[in-house]
Amino acid sequence: MARGLSDIGAEGVLLAGAGRAILMQIANPAVGHGVAEHSNFAERPLDRLRATMTYVYAVIYGSEQQLTAVRRAVNRAHAPVRRTADDSTAGYNAFDAQSQLWVVATLYDTAVTVYEKVHGALDDDTADRIYREYARIGTALQLPAELWPADRPAFARYLDESLRNLEPDAAALRVAHELLYPTSGPFLMRLSMPLVRLLTAGLLPEELRAGFGLPWKPRHRRSFDGTIRLLAAAYPRLPEKVRHWPKNYYLGRLGPGELGLGETGLGE
Repeated sequence: MARGLSDIGAEGVLLAGAGRAILMQIANPAVGHGVAEHSNFAERPLDRLRATMTYVYAVIYGSEQQLTAVRRAVNRAHAPVRRTADDSTAGYNAFDAQSQLWVVATLYDTAVTVYEKVHGALDDDTADRIYREYARIGTALQLPAELWPADRPAFARYLDESLRNLEPDAAALRVAHELLYPTSGPFLMRLSMPLVRLLTAGLLPEELRAGFGLPWKPRHRRSFDGTIRLLAAAYPRLPEKVRHWPKNYYLGRLGPGELGLGETGLGE
């Protein structure tokens, strides 16, 4: 029987792709300019990660009450994220369906990319089911269901075309540098940044890795491949309680006064 999104969405190892997803998102100016001008997530990346993952986990695993709460919080946060086109920008709007499509597409593609590197390729039935179910991450907000590409081949075409038309601009490069080379924040987070940079560079599509100017010499490739082999060998052997800790933690905090979903990246 094919597994679904609820069978893989709780795996904490998917967070290894957080940097990849964010850089893919901000490479699109309709998203990146909104992030650059309305977000200080580079100063508080853990808060942004919490906001995004709380929303995703609520969509996949939450009760109707929890989903309603996070949807309202996200929409409140997105309301001021808009700007009309002028000489310096083509404009953006956090409620724009195409922007939301791109954000959800990066989350989906990143989750599958990381999962398959650690656990091996998904069978076709499971991959198809997960793809169909992932649309809910967007349709729970303003993404029209018909905008989600019809199937995985259609999604691959959409992704390839999008990547061909993306080139990180100055705003995206600035946000990426602030994110990957933080000068403040928790000590342990800053200590982990060399690994975050390695995983982000290795997981990114080649064209975006080059566009963001991320170092990628043979030694980086060897380090990345070795890290993935270690994850693939060790992570699946961890107890489920450990592997699913982020999901249980974030959903457990989803109560009155605990939302704090100011920056989800979902169309910002």
